Amino acid sequence: DEAVKIAQTPQGKQLASMLQQLGGTSVRQAMDAAAAGDMIQAKQLLTQLMQDPQMQQILEQLGGSHG
Repeated sequence: DEAVKIAQTPQGKQLASMLQQLGGTSVRQAMDAAAAGDMIQAKQLLTQLMQDPQMQQILEQLGGSHG
């Protein structure tokens, strides 16, 4: 499974750690909003998280190594 391979890379581990530190609450809130059918709120929360410069850097590294 590709997700497992990515999660095992150094960048994947860093991403997971960052999500817990920076975005844990946002991710949970987004999931709750999506589960309640509020896709606009879910998208806003995830967009804010994705605008974090550190998050963008990690995602670029992951994209470069697996894209």
